[in-house]
Amino acid sequence: MNYDQTRFLILRLSSIGDVLHAAPVAHALKKASPGCHITWLASPPASDLLKYNPDIDELLVWDRRPFDKAASSLHLRQVRAALRKAKKLFELRHFDIALDIQGLFLTGLLAKMSKAPRRIGIHERHEFNHLFMTEQAEDIADPHKIRRYLSVLAPLGIQDGSPELHLELPPEMDTFAGSFLHRQGIDPGRRILYVNLRTTWPDKNWLPESFAAALQAVPADVQLVFCGAKGDQPYIDTVQRLLGRPMVSIVGKTSLLELAAIFRKGTLLLTGDTGPLYIAAGVGLPTLSLWGPTHPDIYGPLNGPHEFILTPYSCHSCCKTHCRKKTNDCMKAIETETVKNKLIQLLK
Repeated sequence: MNYDQTRFLILRLSSIGDVLHAAPVAHALKKASPGCHITWLASPPASDLLKYNPDIDELLVWDRRPFDKAASSLHLRQVRAALRKAKKLFELRHFDIALDIQGLFLTGLLAKMSKAPRRIGIHERHEFNHLFMTEQAEDIADPHKIRRYLSVLAPLGIQDGSPELHLELPPEMDTFAGSFLHRQGIDPGRRILYVNLRTTWPDKNWLPESFAAALQAVPADVQLVFCGAKGDQPYIDTVQRLLGRPMVSIVGKTSLLELAAIFRKGTLLLTGDTGPLYIAAGVGLPTLSLWGPTHPDIYGPLNGPHEFILTPYSCHSCCKTHCRKKTNDCMKAIETETVKNKLIQLLK
């Protein structure tokens, strides 16, 4: 079936990795029906990663954070105020089909508020999301998030979506990246190992002491550049104290798109399962990622030079934000020698 005159609304508000994982849905739609119109509703900061996506005709930015804060504290007036802002975005727009790739009560409600007569959800029902959908995509055996997100297109007869991540950047970002690195004392002409120590899930974090021990193997001519959120700096300071070699921290100095541009100048990213991993995959930077509560078969980059180290601990891939045992043993079980040897191999 051809959808060239169809107006689609895609709902995937956050997070960084999931928004990038959902982008192939828009690409598959445009490939099947180049004349369709795609609007995407997303929330900062992840919405920035969609600004230059050529498959998206219109990006609607609605900050979900005030809603989440109000909902968690049961401030109903603020909840209604946040939802009114979302509804206002829909008022002058018409949608034929809404694709809810997040599967929350919130995104289901937003899909209903869009007044799209056809609303399709993925087969990952959370928080009574199905009550807002007119139909649900069938479950699939493949566990990976990208392919599960692409399954939302099956009810439309679209089956051939590519799972490749691609993050589009404006041309001026290349000039920015070179000048930014020079200002930080980093030579883009030499090898750069980017290191991201922390994730938003405490139990996906490897110990700073373990990072320091593994980084001892990095050749002296490889520049070490640490990225992440501002709150990561104390952990970076710990690594620097233990490592005792020159390194640069760029935490808090770039936007997400600027970080993506800088990644294009790098050699390798060492990280856990967190947003920068998927930004790196989107711009073609090879990665070495460490996994415990989550599994690369579900979340890891599918295409490109990406290596995974999964904890040998039996209690892994629980997908819990907080360890039931409160020990974080799965990440602690990743041995520094394993990471060190893999770094040596990849940096040759």
